[in-house]
Order: sequence, then structure tokens, then C-alpha cells
Amino acid sequence: MLGKALDAVEVVTFDYPYIAGGKRKAPPKAEKLVEFHTDVVKGAVAKFPGHPLILAGKSMGSRVSCMVACKEDIAASAVLCLGYPLKGMNGAVRDELLLQITVPIMFVQGSKDGLCPLDKLEAVRKKMKSLSELHLIDGGDHSFKIGKKHLQTMGTTQDEMEGLAVQAIAAFISKSLGER
Repeated sequence: MLGKALDAVEVVTFDYPYIAGGKRKAPPKAEKLVEFHTDVVKGAVAKFPGHPLILAGKSMGSRVSCMVACKEDIAASAVLCLGYPLKGMNGAVRDELLLQITVPIMFVQGSKDGLCPLDKLEAVRKKMKSLSELHLIDGGDHSFKIGKKHLQTMGTTQDEMEGLAVQAIAAFISKSLGER
């Protein structure tokens, strides 16, 4: 989904070490992934000096992208959060990080994502310093999957809904880069 929106830019992708090699282990806490993520970002910045930096991630990767964007030595232009996990395992809202972000941020969320209650996200967005946008995938879960009945009721397809998300992402990126 994200690749289509980023055709005009260089995209650097990676897997965290706990996923690499085809053997998926239990994920560590997000804080433990910041150093690895930062090293990848610094490598990309060195490879493409002077280019804007948009950090993106899915689920915990989006949370880690926010952590990296808050670092003083990282000059991010924007952050794209796909399925941001606002609620922790204990049910508490994790908003401290989002309140620190100073660059534009976009959330792409499924309306049925249990890890990010929309009312809680809206409350956090109202308190944030940075500009934020939300693209909602109606009926989507944490992985943006929409149930067949919901799609039939809406008269659309999964691909069409993902296409709308890609358009919203492209518009956000264009706007974020235009504000540089």
C-alpha cells in the first residue's frame, strides 16, 4: 500500500532483528528498537544527504518512528503512522510520545482497531503540538482488513479502500514536503 504513494521518492525499508531471518520471535518493547531504527535512519540520511526524511511504520514500527523523530539528532520532515498502537498492553493510553512530536504526523487507522480507540486518538490529537491528520479506513481492523459484509454494505472493495488511504498518504506527503 505505501509503496504506491512513494513512487517519487527513495524508500528505505527494513525489518527489525527479531523478525529478520524468517523466524519471528516475540517483539521486544518498542524502546529497545529505537537504537536499531535510528541507525537505519542515519544510514539513509548519509546515503541521501539533503533529502527530506519521512519516517513511517506499521503498528509498533510507527511508535518507534515517533520515538526516533523526537530525537534531537534526527531532522524528520514528517511521520506516517499506520495502525498506531495508542493503547498499551495494560489498556493505558500512551500519549506522552505523541505530545512531544513537533513535525507533521499522519495516522492511518482502521475504525475497528482495538489498539487505537478513535475517541482516545482524537483527544490526544487535540493536545498535540504538531499538525496531525487522520485517515480512517471504515470497518478496518488493526491490519486494515475490512469484513466482507461491511464491504458489501458500503458497496466497495478492500482494494478501493486501500487506494483511498494511498491517496490520502500521497496528499499528506506532498503537503509535508511543500511546507519545508
